[in-house]
Amino acid sequence: EPIGWDEALDLLAGELKALASPDEALFYVSGRLSNEGAFLLQLFARAYGTNNLPDCSNMCHESSGSAMSETLGTGKGTVSLDDIHNSDLIFVVGQNPGTNHPRMLSALEETKRNGGRIVAVNTLPEAGLNRFKHPQRPRGVVGRGTQIADQFLHIRAGGDLALFQALNLLLLEAEDAAPGTVLDRSFVERNTTGFAEFAEHARQLSWEHVLEATGLSREEIEEVHERVLKSEKIIVCWAMGLTQHKHGVPTIREIVNFLMLRGNIGKPGSGACPVRGHSNVQGDRTMGVWERMPQKFLDALEKEFGFTPPARHGLDAVNGIRAMYEGRAKLFLGVAGNFVRATPDSAVTEEAMRGCRLTAHISTKLNRSHTVCGETALILPTLGRSDRDFQATGEQFITVEDSMSEVHASRGKLPPASPHLLSEVAIIGRLAEKTLGDMPHIPWKEFEADYGTIRDRISRVVPGFEDFNARVAVPGGFRLPNPPNEGVFPTPSGKAVFTRNDFTMPQVPEGHLLLQTLRSHDQWNTIWYAPNDRYRGIHNARRVVMVNPADLDALGVADRSTVDLVSVWRDGKERRAENFTVVAYPASRGSAAAYYPETNVLVPLDSVADISNCPTSKGVVVRLEPAADAA
Repeated sequence: EPIGWDEALDLLAGELKALASPDEALFYVSGRLSNEGAFLLQLFARAYGTNNLPDCSNMCHESSGSAMSETLGTGKGTVSLDDIHNSDLIFVVGQNPGTNHPRMLSALEETKRNGGRIVAVNTLPEAGLNRFKHPQRPRGVVGRGTQIADQFLHIRAGGDLALFQALNLLLLEAEDAAPGTVLDRSFVERNTTGFAEFAEHARQLSWEHVLEATGLSREEIEEVHERVLKSEKIIVCWAMGLTQHKHGVPTIREIVNFLMLRGNIGKPGSGACPVRGHSNVQGDRTMGVWERMPQKFLDALEKEFGFTPPARHGLDAVNGIRAMYEGRAKLFLGVAGNFVRATPDSAVTEEAMRGCRLTAHISTKLNRSHTVCGETALILPTLGRSDRDFQATGEQFITVEDSMSEVHASRGKLPPASPHLLSEVAIIGRLAEKTLGDMPHIPWKEFEADYGTIRDRISRVVPGFEDFNARVAVPGGFRLPNPPNEGVFPTPSGKAVFTRNDFTMPQVPEGHLLLQTLRSHDQWNTIWYAPNDRYRGIHNARRVVMVNPADLDALGVADRSTVDLVSVWRDGKERRAENFTVVAYPASRGSAAAYYPETNVLVPLDSVADISNCPTSKGVVVRLEPAADAA
């Protein structure tokens, strides 16, 4: 039913004020929100009285932030595009750039032209790394393309921890054989702590366990080791193939160990590179959209705005779903994104949302989450980033931060689809004013009229954004400071931390496979635009499961047969995704791959990564059963 803006925001504000506690509300953000919008949303939530600020990072790169904050003192990557272009050796681990990060392929092509080498580590062959044709360059159209990957390690699912533990052991042994020639002793002694304990632990590694976990030969691993010894500048890039495992955090900590051994942190052409796909997922976190922001940030908010933000940690995405399911959270406000389709355990998530008193979505386009409603539901349509945004003081622009910590302006060029659309800043500000009144005194109308006034406040609260308005006006924007690149490690000890990570690998019962959920080529996040996966040679199909031919033979399952996927979890509850076509595909042995969001139903809500609480969408134990329809 149509509803006017004042009526809609009055309704939402009234429900917020009627809650027994601010902690009964959830304020969810996906990566599309601008820096200005994200800052206002977290300001509103904390002035309202809660840190319940789940975001899309909870489902993807939370393991990266947990591991890097502990070891380097920052949750952000340490590399720039120039670093990638000029690196000697780049590992692309658990990441499919051709499908999910296509612009990265052009950066890797530049690496190759500059003499760098690429090692791809994946459970599935990545066509874009095998032969890349740049669509915007003549040689990319008429030539044979660029062979991006110099070596492909066809690793077993979840075997990346064992791989980097083996590489670290080989580096220690090479240093033993030629003291002073392999490790960067100066970096280790000056900038790190915990090396001796790490080295003692690393030497206990069993090669038998490594080969079992990785599915690789020792010769393959030693070939990579030789490439490492020949390289002065090394980068490791990774994505959700690492983060969405139960042991995702220790895997990334081991990668940091690997980089530190040869001083590949803070050196040009080297570093740690978690590859985030959303437009402003990193910026939202920088602006304070996190349920566990440090006290220093909260103190800065208090100083700037004159109220005391709540200190108690809030709910992340997984715990937020659990709170809605159990009736402890009663109101959900989502800004951008497709929460129901992006989260695990689809049936549980939908039941949780339907149990809310009110669900509201600030969105640029309709999606499936809008159809999973609480007792009352609102869809609040907003301007897109491509739309021109006129406010009381004139045309506005917003800012975003990319994976390389570069902050730049974004200006819409298209006329809005409707004169009735409001900007995200306007919606959040008006809602905050209706909910909070003038307690505390925050100039929401001023913020809506002139986004520059928001940036002025950001400049006094968020480190690195000093003189924000002037610096972002420069074409190309500016790069935020990255402490490890300046030899600064904001850890409790003031040094980077070597960690001891216990060897582990996924345990899969006989007759089962380890399922990874992934995107197709013609898909962006949860939305697919065509039923094709061109790089993998699959057309006009979404409900497919890719399995190694040898595994199909062992399981007695025929190629092109129709099966149900049934996940196995300790709660004994059956989670089933029906009617999937089996496709014989060179997946690593013991694994299977299928597209999300169709397979999110198989990911148990309680199956999460240790420490980060990230859903384990790359480590779901499943069995294949003949589909009832097929019978």
